[in-house]
Amino acid sequence: MASVGSGIFTLVALLVICVLVLLLLRRFLPLRSTPGYLSVPVFLAVALPASVVLLVPIDLASSTRTNGSPPGIWLPPRVMLVSWRIAYWLTFVLTWAILPLLGEYVDSGYRTPKDRILYSLRSNGRYQLIVLGCGVVGLIYVSIQNGLDFTSLKALVMALAYVWGLILAIYLMGHGLVAIPRSFVREANVGNKLRRIQARAPRIHDRLLDAMINLEELEFQVSQLRRRRVGISGDCQEWIDELIDMTSLPEPQIPVLPGGAEPRPSVPAIITDGYLADLTRRLSRERHQKVRFVDAWERLVQEATNTQSIINSSASKQLEFDRPPSQPNSMQRFSFLTPYMRYHLHVNIIPLTRLLQATIFSLASICVIWSELIKSFAPNISIVSLTVVHKFKNPESVGFWGQIMASAWILYMCSAALVGVNDARVWGNRALVPRNTYGESACWYAGQIAKLTVPLSYNFLTFLPREIQHKTTFYDFLGQLINLTPLGKGFDYFFPIFILVPVCATLFNLYGKVRNIFGFGLLDEDDYIDENADGFGTGGWREGRELIERELNGRNSLGLASRSVMNSRQKPGPVQGRTAPARPAPTIRVPREDGPGARRYGDSNVNSTGLIPELTPEDEEENIFQSFAHRIKNTLDTARPRWLQGESSGANRPRWMGRVDGSQQDSNTANSSGLGRWFGGRSAGGKLRL
Repeated sequence: MASVGSGIFTLVALLVICVLVLLLLRRFLPLRSTPGYLSVPVFLAVALPASVVLLVPIDLASSTRTNGSPPGIWLPPRVMLVSWRIAYWLTFVLTWAILPLLGEYVDSGYRTPKDRILYSLRSNGRYQLIVLGCGVVGLIYVSIQNGLDFTSLKALVMALAYVWGLILAIYLMGHGLVAIPRSFVREANVGNKLRRIQARAPRIHDRLLDAMINLEELEFQVSQLRRRRVGISGDCQEWIDELIDMTSLPEPQIPVLPGGAEPRPSVPAIITDGYLADLTRRLSRERHQKVRFVDAWERLVQEATNTQSIINSSASKQLEFDRPPSQPNSMQRFSFLTPYMRYHLHVNIIPLTRLLQATIFSLASICVIWSELIKSFAPNISIVSLTVVHKFKNPESVGFWGQIMASAWILYMCSAALVGVNDARVWGNRALVPRNTYGESACWYAGQIAKLTVPLSYNFLTFLPREIQHKTTFYDFLGQLINLTPLGKGFDYFFPIFILVPVCATLFNLYGKVRNIFGFGLLDEDDYIDENADGFGTGGWREGRELIERELNGRNSLGLASRSVMNSRQKPGPVQGRTAPARPAPTIRVPREDGPGARRYGDSNVNSTGLIPELTPEDEEENIFQSFAHRIKNTLDTARPRWLQGESSGANRPRWMGRVDGSQQDSNTANSSGLGRWFGGRSAGGKLRL
């Protein structure tokens, strides 16, 4: 009979896992407004893999327990078998069937459930046909080898799912094993941390501006549909009304993009359900895309502000963060945390703690990599195995402390794989946004968690001695069927050596070299600071510092992150009347080409009427190129030799230095020609050069 204490502990642990999963979902999804058909599958897809972290150690203690074994958490074999069947097959169905269909169902854009289901089936048809084709080919091969029966069919399904999941898990885990300790090392140096934050600013700012422009173009189509409501069916009119409610513009007119931009798409002559569904789908995506980068930009600005405050506190030994009143620092609630103590906490204690964490996680990563490499020929010297199975006390059993170490190893391996999922760029525009995650993205991330956990858990089991591994219920349920097929036999022992590829690629920054050669990268890393460390318009940290300063000073005309930071710096004053538009005018960074291969950006404020306001010399800000051109012009005017002074000596300047025929020389014309033109000077007539 199972121990009563073990059963109570297991139930309490499962309850704690469910509560933590609910808190995690509440972090990224608005649970009250999320429909049940979305929240329940996502909850199960996260909770069931999380329970595997608990089931594997219990299975180890239950299968190796003897009368003289040390006490541990154990359950009867029948209970373990039923638990594995429920966890595995529910996870399998969620991963390969329910979540892909549900993600497309949420992202369909149609109004009726029937149309959504048909769209989801059509969208997943190619994916399901590819999976079915691989299954048919494998079934033919297994039938020739072992004969056609139910056991062979079940073994083929498990082996295909395991092989694909292990390939993806090993690669992502290899990246995460290096990225996790390296992130703590980077966080320990405050100066380098600020530099990396500033280096990320141009990229996030550009993505935010692109999202705003794309959303405005879709809202422009909705405003055109408002005029076309007459003469269409009642259902389409209600659909258009729902689209109008989704937009944020009170009037049908949308700011017109400046010259050189692509024309806005127009509404087709015949409005169909397919067009409205596609418009609804794209509008929902762009709205969440904008929310995603608004949140990322606000967090980046706040993080840069706090990091700069830590650096500036080195002189006064007093640290105060500029935080909005609605988001107080949790540590500031304690009275003993004075500004002086806060300074030592963030300057001395936290960096040392992060270095200690980096050391611990580095050793853990080395242990996992070493165990992956030698488990096929020398499993007795596997470091992971030695920490779980205590050879000197009970060489053939796993005790309570061994169970704790097994849970810690599995949790670290799964965390490393999830870090790789978050850093990879090959998943499209999916992202986790606090309280505003898109439904399709939530289904996709939950599916990845469910897809990676079981292969990694069984891969951990291969670290242990085979006499212990073969006793577990997990091996009887999954391992024997995997080894039954030629596809899985020996695959879990030899393929994990492939982990050296992502480890070396991440450790030696091969992704950055690929990005420099081909112009794109596979992972979203911050290793590209040195290449573009200087210069504006190239995504360097100097441009990021300028963008963050403009945001904090309220000169960004985005009205996003500055609204939280400025509240803590400015005192409210009397309202003199509303002169600004209700909706802040976006800053559109229009690319301009000043030469071959040179790509820069110019800022132009577009008001709500679609006109570009004319800038006066007092209101115009000089960028670095204009400032440098003015300095050169002033130097030439004051320190040039007589043979260059055409006005006094009668010698005419050459045309490449801006010679102007006539007695009067216009300052704007002089600045727009010669050296001034090379460094971004303004053109004649007061026009703004883009």
